[in-house]
Amino acid sequence: MGGRDKQDLILPLMIASLLLSGHSVAAAVDASMVGAVGALLKLIGTPLKVTAFVECWNEGEKLMFARIGLSGGRHLMQFVEPRRASLDARTDVKDMDNYRNATLDEDAESHQTLVAVDLRCNGSERLLAEAGQRLYLNYRWLLMDSSEGGAPLGIEHYLAVLQDLPVLVSSEIFVMLEEDGQSIRFMQEHYALWNATVPGATEGAMIDLRTHKVTSVRRKDLHGHYLRASMVITNPDTLNHLTDYKDKHIDTITKVNYILTNYLVAYLGAEVNYTRVTTWGYYNTTTGMWDGMIGELVHNTADLGASPLFFTTDRIAVIEYLAMTSQTRSKFIFRSPKLSYTENVFVLPFDDKVWICVIAVIIVSSVLLLVTLWAEWRIANGDLEMPPAPPDSSTMAASLRDTLLMMYGASCQQGSAVLPRSCSARTITMLTFTVLMFLYASYSANIVALLQSPSTKIQTLEDLLGSRLKFGVHDTVFNRHYFTHATEPTRRALYEQKIRRPYGPDAFIALEQGIDRIRHGLYAFHVEQGVGYKVISETYQEDEKCGLQEIQYLQVIDPYYAIQKNSSYKEMVKIGLFRLNEHGIQYRENDKLYTKKPTCSGGGGKFVPVSLVDVEPAVWIILWGSGLASGFFLTERLYFRFLRRKVQQLI
Repeated sequence: MGGRDKQDLILPLMIASLLLSGHSVAAAVDASMVGAVGALLKLIGTPLKVTAFVECWNEGEKLMFARIGLSGGRHLMQFVEPRRASLDARTDVKDMDNYRNATLDEDAESHQTLVAVDLRCNGSERLLAEAGQRLYLNYRWLLMDSSEGGAPLGIEHYLAVLQDLPVLVSSEIFVMLEEDGQSIRFMQEHYALWNATVPGATEGAMIDLRTHKVTSVRRKDLHGHYLRASMVITNPDTLNHLTDYKDKHIDTITKVNYILTNYLVAYLGAEVNYTRVTTWGYYNTTTGMWDGMIGELVHNTADLGASPLFFTTDRIAVIEYLAMTSQTRSKFIFRSPKLSYTENVFVLPFDDKVWICVIAVIIVSSVLLLVTLWAEWRIANGDLEMPPAPPDSSTMAASLRDTLLMMYGASCQQGSAVLPRSCSARTITMLTFTVLMFLYASYSANIVALLQSPSTKIQTLEDLLGSRLKFGVHDTVFNRHYFTHATEPTRRALYEQKIRRPYGPDAFIALEQGIDRIRHGLYAFHVEQGVGYKVISETYQEDEKCGLQEIQYLQVIDPYYAIQKNSSYKEMVKIGLFRLNEHGIQYRENDKLYTKKPTCSGGGGKFVPVSLVDVEPAVWIILWGSGLASGFFLTERLYFRFLRRKVQQLI
């Protein structure tokens, strides 16, 4: 408990009382005391192990006390008796204290251990003084005083022993009292004494006067005790709009949890004092200290972290995570680029099998036409040699080059300068032109549709890194921390290549600026979803809300509500947060403050004009074709010049 300087941390007197009717206690340890303890263990139900620090008891008293475990059949009894290993009194006391603490720490993870302490024994008060957090974490404690003779001891005797100890709201400390020689009473810290007279109670019967068995439920009313809450404020104007739902995109997570914290405090029957910081808190390797909200929790200047924070491994050792109260994620948001930015649209209209069939049609038609022309010349001239070129330049010769060129022109719907004369050859040509006309129409229609289609190829962070999009990050404390401390290869490469700029300002920019760049396309902006979508919903045209995509960068789950490590309020706060979720209050506040992704109601978007990047493959074909034509031209010029010189030398 403690003096006045500790009143803000400790609630020393909680309502709960246990009563056992039986015989008075006149000797050090007698059957009535043992029976009372056995009845208490039976009522509690959960302790499976009893560790007794009763060094001053004789063997008979210990044997009598051990019958509790033998009769119940489910309690493991342990008597702690450290040996005096040194003649030095100070060293001996220190060794005993270390031995006692080590014995308790063996069951530190157990919630089913009851520690029995007899105040008559030397060192018992020192054991309680050094117990520290063990007085309100994991263990149940039973305090007895088996001193012989004198008047029965009252509750004031135990309060004097516990006066300066951390007996907090989660402590489970029972004290044994003798009631006017007629009964033995067990009592926990309380506000008011209950009447101990229970007419007609038989020996060994236990009457439970507690309103609830679960301590965290029974003590949830903190009777106006002030809790200290720390919240993160990045914009000073947020203090003026914590509850009026204005400027929802500024410090949204703090506004949501400020309201939830007020509901939580009302549920606990407490009051709250808020302090504000500018950062959630990160470990400073230079000073070895935590700053921000975590620093206030670690340094015991705050009980509650009113602004939830991400779950990371380095924070587990210093704070307690209780529940997720805000369903928000920070992601890269961008408008899907046109398909031509990620794919060659000129090869997409047809499946691979269709392309194979088109090529096969051209080749087969060329071969059939060539065979037909050869057959015509054979019938007309009666020889087997290759026919000469026709006298009319518009008549097709039986040449493989001319035939393939004509079929290529037909596939591109460009026609041909030469045509066959025979009926069979013209029939083949007409059928080929007709088939290729339908293919060309289908191809052209698909090209027009694909040029207006958004790309769905960017689905992962690796795709985003390999894309031609530009990048930006909302300039917040946690974004700067997580981007600069990224270690995963893809995320580190994205920061080094896209965000960090050695020459000039980096890509951390204001919210409105980043959202405006998303509007113009080819830009990915990392921002909290609800915050970003709020600005998008208010500033974008309906067609501009179509095609929005998200990709998560941070490797974290939804933020958690946090409190001090080993806080005595842990269970009560956790139950309160779960109740807020179960009753829909948490969902309501999140729904009112966080904006969901806007729906596309613009009919798929407006018409997008064709740009140079859309026809890039066609431009490359022209450039390569021009280059090849120039190369062939120069080669032919050099070749004929070489032949001319040869002829001149021969003459």
